[in-house]
This record gives sequence, C-alpha cells and structure tokens, in this order.
Amino acid sequence: MNLKSPSTTKRVSCSVVIPVYNSQATLQPLIERLEQTLSQIAEEHEVILVNDGSQDQSWQMIETLSRQHSWIVGINLMRNYGQHNALLCGVRAARYPICVTMDDDLQHPPEEIPKLIAKLQEGHDVVYGIPNKLPHSLWRNFFSYVTKRTLAFIMNVRTVKDIGSFRAFRTDLRKAFSRYQSPGVILDALLSWGTTRFSNVTIEANPREQGKSNYNFAKLAGQALLILTGFSTVPLRFASWLGFFATLFGIAIFLYVVITYLAAGSIPGFPFLASIISIFSGTQLFALGIFGEYLARMFDRSMEHPAYIVETVIREGKSNRDDIK
Repeated sequence: MNLKSPSTTKRVSCSVVIPVYNSQATLQPLIERLEQTLSQIAEEHEVILVNDGSQDQSWQMIETLSRQHSWIVGINLMRNYGQHNALLCGVRAARYPICVTMDDDLQHPPEEIPKLIAKLQEGHDVVYGIPNKLPHSLWRNFFSYVTKRTLAFIMNVRTVKDIGSFRAFRTDLRKAFSRYQSPGVILDALLSWGTTRFSNVTIEANPREQGKSNYNFAKLAGQALLILTGFSTVPLRFASWLGFFATLFGIAIFLYVVITYLAAGSIPGFPFLASIISIFSGTQLFALGIFGEYLARMFDRSMEHPAYIVETVIREGKSNRDDIK
C-alpha cells in the first residue's frame, strides 16, 4: 500500500497508542505497516501497545514485538478495563509531543496517519480521522452515529461533525485530566477539558480483517449513558423540564375536571383517573431513574476505583512492574 503523506507534513516526534484486545493475528502486520509509515514522517516515534485483558495470546505477541523493536512499549493491564481506560493508560505513558490513537484491527490504516498530523500542524489540538464509509452493519452504524453525536453535543464542540477512535492530538492536553481516576473514562470528553480546537479529516477505513467487533448494542447504549451521566448535567436538566411540563399538564387536567364538573355536573370516572395516575407515576419513575444514574456515578467515584492497574511494562526490551501515573 502506498504511503499517503502530504507534502506539507513536517517530520515530528509522535507516540502511537493502541489498546489491544484479542488481536494476536493482526499485531504483526499492524506493526510492519506502522514501521513503514512512521519511519518516513517521524524523527522519533514509539508505539505503545496496551493489552486490555486479552483472552488469547496477544500479550505474548506484544512481549515478542517489544523485544524485537526498541520503539515498541508493551503495557499489560491486570484485567479488562475497557478501551478508553486502556487509551488513558497509554496516553499517560506517551513520551512525545504528538499522540496518535488507533484500533488494533487494521480498520484504521497506518498510512493515513500523515493526514491527521498534517491537519494538526495547521493549528488544531485534536484531529479525528473520519471514514468516508462506515465499515459496520446498518444498526451498528446507526447507534455509533447516535453515540458520537451525543458525545459531540456534550463536549460542546461545534467544529467537528463526527468523532472516532482514530485521532491525533497534542500530548500536553493530558495535563487537563492528570488527576482523573474514575473508572468511567471517555477520552474525548477528557480532551475537551483542555481545548476547543478540534477538527477532522476524511480517511479510507478498511473492513475488519480478523475476528468481530467487541461492541454490541448493550455496550454502545452503556457508553452513551456514561457520556450523558458521567460528563454532563443535561439529563438532570431534562428531568427538571419534564417535571415542569408535567406540572403544567396536571394544572390543565385540573382545570378540565373543574370545567367539566361545572358544565356537566359530573367528573370523568375511573379510567380517566387511572390514566392520569399512570402518566404521572411514569414521569416520576423516569426522573428517579436519572437521579439514580447520577448517584451510581457518585458512588463509583467515592469508592476510588482506579481507571486501570498496570501489571507489567516492557520498554526498550526491559520488563518491569512500574505503574503509569
């Protein structure tokens, strides 16, 4: 595959962070393509492979690659914490001014990295690589679209229309969330704490070559809920407005009952009363559910669960058990 490197791209020093989960078959070709690309655009570079509790031989493959190439850093987490938690770990381990994150399944072509960096050099702080055609099924694409648009709304960023896991950003942005330790992590929301200069470029995405996606409807819905209740007060405000309109509706119903009684000498019977009770009970339970989600987030943070725990780090071919701070 030909390297698509814009002529305006200056040679940079960059760290590429890749969360790894059950991807032993794709790691070798991914590293080969990264080596070819990074050697042409970077003065210094490193690839940080964060094993997020894989059930296959991914960590053994990372160990082998880390000892073959001094520029590969292998990090083994003690269990599966989630993609964004693994990304946070890798970003904190990065040593170079520019950080690139991408998936481990070869859907993000390494040859497209120069596009992201060239756009970053125009004065942006975060650049997303958006595929010209989504590679997933119709339902997956729809729910991904909803989740990403929700995240963009929560981030209050008007300069990007879409968000993805293939991104380049300035590593200094991690100062904005250096003390963040909650188990609920959305890297894009954390990046928005440090900048509003977001942009995107169109890339060519490939279909997944090995295995299947780890995201299903339940995980996408859970991530959307985390975005809404973990990094925004929008649901609470929605509950307030819902209560306000429910009150107005109740007043209207009261006036209707009074007018009906004065005009007809009778009031609606049990079916009418049961319907009204059901409406208001549902409204109250919905609002309580929103409050419960926020209480659950507060409970999780009060437990002080770490976002991740590092078991082993292999850097420059040497293994140790130092945590990434």
